[in-house]
Amino acid sequence: MGSFIKLRYGNTNTYYINGLLLDTDMPGTLPSFFREIKKCGVALSDIRFVMATHYHPDHMGLMGELAELGVRPVIFENQWESVHYSDPIFARQRGLSYRPLEEESALKLRLSEGRDFLRGLGIQGEIVPTLSHSPDGIALILDDGHCFVGDLEPMSFIPAYENNERLAKDWELILSRGAKEAHFGHINDQDLTEASF
Repeated sequence: MGSFIKLRYGNTNTYYINGLLLDTDMPGTLPSFFREIKKCGVALSDIRFVMATHYHPDHMGLMGELAELGVRPVIFENQWESVHYSDPIFARQRGLSYRPLEEESALKLRLSEGRDFLRGLGIQGEIVPTLSHSPDGIALILDDGHCFVGDLEPMSFIPAYENNERLAKDWELILSRGAKEAHFGHINDQDLTEASF
């Protein structure tokens, strides 16, 4: 199962895959989110789970609101300590409709449980840690070669990136799992079929 829907209703690319929403945008974008999923033929009731590639504000801003609407958050082990990273950032912005994530409503998983979780949704793939951008970073890699990497820097950045050894390891891991096309949070998709180290 490799079909997915790219949702763009703010500044962050988010993705819907068979009951799973990967990433959200900032608080205040919920009305735009509703318009976008309607346009794409997705009902809110279709979305069973939501997970973030990392807990920076522009990737998890709607998770609390979606949880209140019945979408269950999924948090992986390298993210457990970062769930509230954005709370103080949003607290400084008056009038924002941000809802902190209530961890009690979340499904907490080890990375080794990712494949079984995805299989339960009819998704063939796995979750791997990608730590160079953020210690709570994850990538979703589908067995058909599509991978969703959030704000992971592209491979072309490796020579100049501050944490380039870690970035190179992240991409080595992703490529070792058969990734062929990368989907990012803010930049265009990239073909990985010619990529090598």
